[in-house]
Amino acid sequence: MASAAAPSIAHTPTGQIPLAAPARPGWKDSFSSLRVYNYRLYVTGQIVGNTGTWMQRVAQDWLVLQLTHNVGAVGITVALQFAPMLFFGLVGGVVVDRYPKRTLLTITQTFAGLSAATLATLTLTGAVQAWQVFAIAFFLGMVTVIDNPSRQAFVNELVGRKNLRNAISLNSSIFQLGGLVGPAIAGVMIHAVGEGWAFAINAVGYIYVVIVLRKMRTGELEPAPRQPRAKGQLREGLKYIAGKPEIIWTVVLVAFVGLFSLNMTVLLAAFAARVYDTGSSGYGMFNSLVAIGSLTGALASTRRSSVRLRGLVLAVGAVAVFQLVAAVAPDRITFSILLIPIGAATLMFLTGANSLIQLTTAPGVRGRVMALYLLVLIGAQAIGGLVMGQVAEHLGPRGALAICGSVPLIAAVVIGIVLARVGRLRLTVDLHRHGLRSFVRIVGRDGQTHG
Repeated sequence: MASAAAPSIAHTPTGQIPLAAPARPGWKDSFSSLRVYNYRLYVTGQIVGNTGTWMQRVAQDWLVLQLTHNVGAVGITVALQFAPMLFFGLVGGVVVDRYPKRTLLTITQTFAGLSAATLATLTLTGAVQAWQVFAIAFFLGMVTVIDNPSRQAFVNELVGRKNLRNAISLNSSIFQLGGLVGPAIAGVMIHAVGEGWAFAINAVGYIYVVIVLRKMRTGELEPAPRQPRAKGQLREGLKYIAGKPEIIWTVVLVAFVGLFSLNMTVLLAAFAARVYDTGSSGYGMFNSLVAIGSLTGALASTRRSSVRLRGLVLAVGAVAVFQLVAAVAPDRITFSILLIPIGAATLMFLTGANSLIQLTTAPGVRGRVMALYLLVLIGAQAIGGLVMGQVAEHLGPRGALAICGSVPLIAAVVIGIVLARVGRLRLTVDLHRHGLRSFVRIVGRDGQTHG
């Protein structure tokens, strides 16, 4: 049962939020969160789990393409897997704020493992049909409604506020390491033994993740106050977000990136099959190149000493420009090289957005805030996957990728102008020393501090 002493959201300080370190972290501190035992244990599970998830993602998309011979069907698969977050994500955030995160993750990882085992069985027995893959993708999406905000909020309980930014960057690094290894393994396995074994290995990986969660030292966790069941908690969370300009503008940027820039898996399948005729091995290679860039961007984020909205705007602009150039790349080698900076800029943006939102959110409402963040991120990917799959069918892969770059670029320019003109929404970092802390302020044109 939740503690009656859980702090009210309305009384959470908003003017003293440690978004910046006094100086750029030293190299020895680039992995500071790994000094925490529970987080080290968690990392091993994430390496196994993320590698398997990437394997399944690549194998699933390729399986659908082979079953239907339609890039649009790949987009439908992506949409079905992400759509539940769009419709139920905020409700999932309320659930996450009410219950222990480790327990929720144990349940979600078990269900995800069962879905992978089911898909493996269907594929290996030759009984798989496209509608079955669609159904399993939708089921995984429902699991994600609880799993993703639980995972985001759980990181803070593992490492505490001091190491949170570092842990977020390392999580992204681990995710992209899985994205580097997973697609490469999947490409080899699809060619050698078929998609079914990739699903089977992923199912086994989920077993290990559950074991890791149960082996943690619960006494060393820093659990957020659990919110008691009450009416109006969803509305309370939305009201909290409405009073946070830094969260709102970050979410707007995430919406554009999620809708247009994060559907590379759909478009890479089209480029592999229709533009460069590289087959499944080429598709795996393209995904691996994006992951190399993403891993580089995530590791660079561990050295970030501050988080600012203007940095996020610049990162979105960089992603968009590289995608536009890739859309007109004259050959496969040039296209492949450009995938690396696309991945790097994308991860610099995502880790920055995640850090900014988590570090400016009160613990008691973090599940609901992260649910909104993930709703927009994943929901936009769901819509974008469906739309861009159809666009690729009608305009071709190059035309679709050009749209993916041009719209976020326009959005980044417009938002940058708005933030520059509306001074009260500009984040500045105050480096006055208070022990080892520095604070963020929202400063207006008149020089007065707002919040």
